[in-house]
Amino acid sequence: SRGLGDVYKRQLMALGLEVETGIAKTGVTGLLRGDQEGFTIALRADMDALPIQEKTGLAYQSLNTGVMHACGHDIHMAVVLGTAMVLKSLKNKIKGNIKFIFQPAEEGTPSGEKGGASLMIEEGVLKDPMVGAVFGFHVWPQAETGTVMFSPGSIMAGSDRFTILIKGKSAHGAMPHEGIDAIDLSAQIILNTRSVASRSIDPTSPVVISFGKIEGGKKANIIADRVHMEGTVRTLDKFMQARVKKLIEDVIKGTASPVGASYEFDYQAGSPPVYNHPELAKLLQPSLYAAVGEENVVELKPVMVAEDFSEYSRIIPGFYFFLGVTSTETKTIYPLHSPYFNPDEKSISIGIKVMCHLLLDCLKQQESFANRPSE
Repeated sequence: SRGLGDVYKRQLMALGLEVETGIAKTGVTGLLRGDQEGFTIALRADMDALPIQEKTGLAYQSLNTGVMHACGHDIHMAVVLGTAMVLKSLKNKIKGNIKFIFQPAEEGTPSGEKGGASLMIEEGVLKDPMVGAVFGFHVWPQAETGTVMFSPGSIMAGSDRFTILIKGKSAHGAMPHEGIDAIDLSAQIILNTRSVASRSIDPTSPVVISFGKIEGGKKANIIADRVHMEGTVRTLDKFMQARVKKLIEDVIKGTASPVGASYEFDYQAGSPPVYNHPELAKLLQPSLYAAVGEENVVELKPVMVAEDFSEYSRIIPGFYFFLGVTSTETKTIYPLHSPYFNPDEKSISIGIKVMCHLLLDCLKQQESFANRPSE
């Protein structure tokens, strides 16, 4: 994100905004002060790409081998910068201030490092002046260009990660009774976790437990003494995250201990669910109608993908929506994180229009929700 940060620094300075750099390592902010007194709101764009080799074959595809904007963050940045350009020209109509946040590391940080939204908050991105509400969005290939998807309450899941190391005992494959089979135990843990979760958790509070990596064993005729597993937990209920952690560990212990195996379990809590403040949503939903037409605003069922925008919206009221980016002409759909992902660039101007409506209307109605907690 360092190169992008320099680009946006120059662009924001050219607009005459108050610019700060080096936030959360490569983050950039630009503050637009309106001509009228009021409080401050923020608009956030994530900047990072993904370790994917682009295969679109387009003239403007990534020039960096093995790196691609496969999650649409380039569209996010373009919309936020375009919104800054438009609103700078409307400075005399702005009642308050707007902070434009360009954030690195939404896709995660290297192991052991801090970054993303939580580090930007820690380093004061919501202060000087204090931010009273925050806005964000994500491109959505399952919706056509011109469509906005939105709903109040939780709309994206919280995401945690875990690792499990099963410690058994090696033996000859012909004499398994002399060993403790870590591979067999890992298979039981995977199945038991899903079974217990389906019977221990209220089905109206969805939880997704996924094992994405498993490594163990050395040779076909040797009972494995070690198996390493990694997985994720997705839930729409922030209180459920702690409960799921205990559930998984209970299953591991109950499977390993009776046969004399031991284990290591590391559970890393991630961002909570993305939450749209209901009162803010009620006030500003008409703004979406004004921007794209009521017929193009579609109610969104919560999705189990995750986003660290929730770090902002659990502190102050947040407003987050999905922007359709599938061309109505080609209707070719490639999912997020695909090497063929190619969002319709016509969505950029639509996103700018939506954001301008939301931000201006928010400042006009700021007395209705300013300084209230997000939940």
